[in-house]
Amino acid sequence: MEWLESAAYWHWWVLGVVLIILEAFSPGVFFLWMGVAAGVVGLVVMLFPALGWEYQLLLFALVSVASVVLWRLLLDRHPTETDRPLLNRRGEQYIGRRFTLDLPIVNGLGKIRVDDTTWKIEGEDCAAGTQVTVVGVDGVVLKVESGAG
Repeated sequence: MEWLESAAYWHWWVLGVVLIILEAFSPGVFFLWMGVAAGVVGLVVMLFPALGWEYQLLLFALVSVASVVLWRLLLDRHPTETDRPLLNRRGEQYIGRRFTLDLPIVNGLGKIRVDDTTWKIEGEDCAAGTQVTVVGVDGVVLKVESGAG
């Protein structure tokens, strides 16, 4: 614990930079806010150099949690707009499209070829060659109807 007692403001700034660099190699926006919190603690320690290490760690924890929570709340209220909202929801991209069955749907289950991928499908039993329309998605299973569209 001796190294904690001798922590200077620049130690916190180095930690902040390391956390922000770590953010570049990890998914999500988590380490970024911890890096910002380390920078804030570094600023506070620069202004109040006699601040004990216990309070520094407590301040780091509080600012880290607060910044992550505030960012999530802000993001929930103002979601990022995109021109491709279904990019990571691949199955939902096919809702409304019509396909011709290569194989029949038997006992409510079957498969269809969509572009270069085979998808499991659920729907009423139909013969091969029937036109089906995708009406929904349940995980990795497309829900189809033969008369829809």
